[in-house]
Amino acid sequence: MAREAQEAGWRLVVFALAEPAAPLPPGADRVVPLRLGDVGPLLDVLQSEGISHLVLAGGVRKDGLFQGMSLDGAARALLDRAPDWTDESLLRAASAALESMGIELLDQRRFLGPWLAPAGHLAGPPVDAGLLADARRGLEAARALGRLCIGQTVVVKAGAVVAVEAMEGTDETIRRGLALAGPGASVVKAPAPGHDYRFDVPAIGPDTVARCAAGQARILAVEAERVLLLDRETVATEASRAGLTVIGLGETAGER
Repeated sequence: MAREAQEAGWRLVVFALAEPAAPLPPGADRVVPLRLGDVGPLLDVLQSEGISHLVLAGGVRKDGLFQGMSLDGAARALLDRAPDWTDESLLRAASAALESMGIELLDQRRFLGPWLAPAGHLAGPPVDAGLLADARRGLEAARALGRLCIGQTVVVKAGAVVAVEAMEGTDETIRRGLALAGPGASVVKAPAPGHDYRFDVPAIGPDTVARCAAGQARILAVEAERVLLLDRETVATEASRAGLTVIGLGETAGER
């Protein structure tokens, strides 16, 4: 995202809530380390830098809220504005606070569009109609989860939904679901039909493939054009090695 923003001519101020998994581009104008519970310093920098646009990147776990995470006054005030602690409510409260400062929260796809997974067979061996039916069942279930602001990932085998994602996240859902299902299950990830891409872009990548392979999944499916596929070459190599089929599910029969 940082590279795309720089190439498009944006001045880049990075707020780092954790050590980046990969080095940031050398041309970042400023990097501001932040602890997750400290909102006040974030607001101060936004104002002092004259920032008018903000884009989110990566995932943030919220289980700390339920475990007594230390919050500064600004974070507590923001939390008090949210009607509940669902992801959507918390992020909409944050978005409203930014808008009151004249800051627009941007759709992440503006900087990630080239990496959205296309429809069709993406990696691994071909699959039969029964396995595709499981993947379709998973897509339907994942969309329903998203509508309820619960999660985006499901594990399916023989038409039965074995596991669904909640606050534990995708990785733990895959581990738990495949342990229950045994070899040959399908892992499916999809957002809700009305998903707000300012707040989150669902993603899979080599780590997802590794977890599916460890649990002997047969299919890793995502909703086409709505989920990021990171490091596609590595995904293809590792999926083929594991006998795992990766597919993008569209509205029509484009998965063959």
